[in-house]
Amino acid sequence: MQVFGQHEAQTLDQLKRVAQRAEHAALMADGHLGYVMPIGGVAAYRNQVSVAGVGFDIACGNAAIRTDLGLDDLGDHPGGLRRSLERIGDEIQDGLTFGIGGTNKSPDAPTDHPLFEDPAWKAVPSRHRATLRDKARKQLGTVGSGNHYVDVFADEKERIWVGVHFGSRGFGHTVASSFLAIGQGAEWGTRVPEAEVILDLDAPVGHDYWHLMNLAGRYAYAGREWAVRKAVEIVGGRKVELVHNHHNFAWEEEHFGETFVVVRKGATPAFPGQKGFVGGSMGDDSVILKGTRDATPESAAAELQATALYSTVHGAGRVMSRTAARGKRHRRTGKVLKRGKVSREMMNDWVDRKGVVLRGGGTDESPHVYRRLSDVLAAQGDTVKVLHTLRPLVVVMAGAGW
Repeated sequence: MQVFGQHEAQTLDQLKRVAQRAEHAALMADGHLGYVMPIGGVAAYRNQVSVAGVGFDIACGNAAIRTDLGLDDLGDHPGGLRRSLERIGDEIQDGLTFGIGGTNKSPDAPTDHPLFEDPAWKAVPSRHRATLRDKARKQLGTVGSGNHYVDVFADEKERIWVGVHFGSRGFGHTVASSFLAIGQGAEWGTRVPEAEVILDLDAPVGHDYWHLMNLAGRYAYAGREWAVRKAVEIVGGRKVELVHNHHNFAWEEEHFGETFVVVRKGATPAFPGQKGFVGGSMGDDSVILKGTRDATPESAAAELQATALYSTVHGAGRVMSRTAARGKRHRRTGKVLKRGKVSREMMNDWVDRKGVVLRGGGTDESPHVYRRLSDVLAAQGDTVKVLHTLRPLVVVMAGAGW
């Protein structure tokens, strides 16, 4: 096992259990406890795939566009830069859909995307197929809740970037939860406990999961690209460069002279020269990075890249659970049962000091609950190189009730 950074004993124990079933395993520096497999974990299997490893949000990932605008272009409006950023935040919040179960009401929503005619839909039981496809059509391009976002950044040259983070929405969740059920002997759509389910790709159920997982990957890519382009349109710019990657997915790849199915659960692919967009938090910098190109394969950096299965962090990594951050309330009455460690005043003070225009967001996503991205990147050593550091200007997330 290759482990980057420092981790709690429970997280390391979870990785060890994964390693017992996989051929190779690694943990990135932003890792923390997850369902069955730690977030930040990477595992290689022979012709098998871990459903829990890919996770419920199949193909969650990031997309970022560098625009043709500079910071001065945004400030060249009545009211100055701050007013311009506030307007952008309001329009992104109004123009895109955030939150659990939301549907895309934009007149140019990509509901006719070719992926809806993909043969992989036949792997969904016929009695569930139309309902799931209809849900997927309505949600394509919606952002979701939790740590999912649309952000506007300025890089080290004051060039404007727009970034998004989300996955395959209800479609991916349904596929993941249904195959967890099937793998435990239950039927499609049945709720079962989170447990390890490893499927052989040569078996019919493994074949069906693999094709639906890849369809969810296409779905997530289409949704993110539509959303990030929509946000760029709101900002008033045009695309110069697009960086796009999954970090919850499985790929067939060559490692150590063999073909493996590599599952990355909250880890970004980082082969030499491959670019990725990695977010920090609502009050911290994000980065555009790439896997290091090393001319000497026997070097320490090249060895680390190989044992990491050419992977890196996908974010800063949580150090506090959602419940610990926001506390606990009674579902019906709203009465506070346990006070959270992070108040809205603490969160607002942080983002205000950073100069961020925040729309939505809850205390369970405050910068206080995350590591610092610079620290986890440093722990990855020379396996990756930061190309651009992105300073947040506008952060838009699902609203939080408390």
